[in-house]
Amino acid sequence: MIVENFASIRTENYAYVDKTRYIEMLEKENIKRQFFIRLRKFGKSLFISMLSYYYDLLCADRFQELFGGLYIGDNPTPLKNSYAIMDLHY
Repeated sequence: MIVENFASIRTENYAYVDKTRYIEMLEKENIKRQFFIRLRKFGKSLFISMLSYYYDLLCADRFQELFGGLYIGDNPTPLKNSYAIMDLHY
């Protein structure tokens, strides 16, 4: 079973390899648009889900629950929970 929802992985006690350091790295890049390309089944959907929860205004009250104990939870950026996110994933 493949779980692509970041919140499910964090709240349902799945194993998770912390990739949150990349959020800080992406923000430091001087590029307006990022293009994520990887092989099939290499975590693109999970990474986008993580970004969605990190930047979504509506998830601000769950920040500690989802990101506590991870790199970005200890080192949040100024842009955390600062955007209205529309999820088009079906």
